[in-house]
Amino acid sequence: MYDIGYFKTTEKEQILAFMRAHSFATVIGTEDNCIEASHLPLNISEQEEQIVFTGHLMRKTTHHLTFEKNNQVLVIFQSEPAYIHASWYENSAQASTVNYMAVHAKGTIRFGDEASTLDAIKHITATHLGNTGLGSYDQISEDYISVHVKAIVSFSIKVSALQHVFKLSQNKSQQDQKNIIAELEKRGESGDLFIAGEMKKII
Repeated sequence: MYDIGYFKTTEKEQILAFMRAHSFATVIGTEDNCIEASHLPLNISEQEEQIVFTGHLMRKTTHHLTFEKNNQVLVIFQSEPAYIHASWYENSAQASTVNYMAVHAKGTIRFGDEASTLDAIKHITATHLGNTGLGSYDQISEDYISVHVKAIVSFSIKVSALQHVFKLSQNKSQQDQKNIIAELEKRGESGDLFIAGEMKKII
């Protein structure tokens, strides 16, 4: 991972907040020279200062079997990027670049039983749809749940190491940063607006 000091934060809560805001993550594992990647919604919590991700995936798929054989995984959280044009700098005789935010979490994955799978489904559903109303867990029939829960399995990932890059033009002058924000807001793509908003927090 790109590892430059001024593209970092010392605040653990900022990293946790970013992961929670971008919790549809990529979980990567390897086994016998085979690389598998799964794109999964995760719940992110702290348990006695230990960061833990929980979720569920389809049972007996290649990624499930790979993660069972090698329980060391890499989880990637990332924002949309924003392309930064060199013409936006006061001195444009330098390279254009990309601003983005990303977190890499290394950890150990463990699979759970049916009860923990139901808990994982409840938690994910409640996070995105709430506890009541259409689409909530309580609106799903027991027959439907009993059939489909057999096809999925819950997991937890205990994080052993975190790395991050919050690349927001911290290495540029304040005037360059203001110019970048103005140009990103003018261009108006979703990634541009997100990065512009994050840049405003630090200048």
